Amino acid sequence: MEIRQLHYFLTVAEELHFGRAAERLHIVQSAVSQQIRRLERDLGMDLFDRTTRTVRLTEAGKTLLPHARQMLATAAKARTAIDELRTEQAATVRLGTSVGLGSRLEIILAEFARLSGNATLELVTADTDERLRRVLSGELDATLLRGERPVPGLELLPLWADPLMVALPARHDLAVRAVIDLADLAGLPLRLASRQRNPTLHDLVTRCCREAGFEPEFGPEFTTDQDTLAAIGFGRPSWTVFYAPKAEQLPGPGVVFRPLRNPTPIMRAFLAVRPDPPGAGLRALIDACNAVLRHGDGGDAGQHDQ
Repeated sequence: MEIRQLHYFLTVAEELHFGRAAERLHIVQSAVSQQIRRLERDLGMDLFDRTTRTVRLTEAGKTLLPHARQMLATAAKARTAIDELRTEQAATVRLGTSVGLGSRLEIILAEFARLSGNATLELVTADTDERLRRVLSGELDATLLRGERPVPGLELLPLWADPLMVALPARHDLAVRAVIDLADLAGLPLRLASRQRNPTLHDLVTRCCREAGFEPEFGPEFTTDQDTLAAIGFGRPSWTVFYAPKAEQLPGPGVVFRPLRNPTPIMRAFLAVRPDPPGAGLRALIDACNAVLRHGDGGDAGQHDQ
């Protein structure tokens, strides 16, 4: 029993005339008659009483009729669902990003291309609050976010976590140590992005310093990777922090990067999305972001954004 045969059967049952049914189906009458005969042979019963003047449903035809309607309706729903999925997969997914994602962004792009079919990933860069506002309004499908923060109306999906490493002068006495106790940095000026520029990172480092028993002494503000590292390496002794994957990539003439402990500052990353059921494109993006964990590392940059 084929969907096509049921379609022909239903059309004839509605018209009770093979000629008119053929006209509705835009095929020749002989093709309609042939398919109906095949369906009757498959079922082992006649579906129509035919005379030269009339066509009527048999009891078997009347029994089949509601099931044929239901099966054709189910097939139409299935076709619509597949069409919607095809359209969705060919759509554009808009992702808010911050600067300095490095190889992590490359992983996300490659995995999304592998998982999403025909969908396109459009990257949008803006400050954190603007990205979150656009996700809420639907202008963005999601945004990457460093640090957990309450965002009414959005769901934060946990991604990776980065420990922070200290960058300090290679000539400093602490530089000979493999790991730096955070308390040993007390009194050494800290170059950090202002709280206005990066509240999550600023609060994390400040909180960890307090847990280590001291208030950080803030020096000149963090500007760019290059300028800040040059100032630390060749200027007045000071320190700053970088996410560990980024620290492993940075050249450091005059500077060393060391892990921190007691406590170790750790920054979590999240994907902020609306709590609606995700479409195919967004599901592919979520899976692509989670793939970063399987690759083991990435390239989060300095301190400019979240």
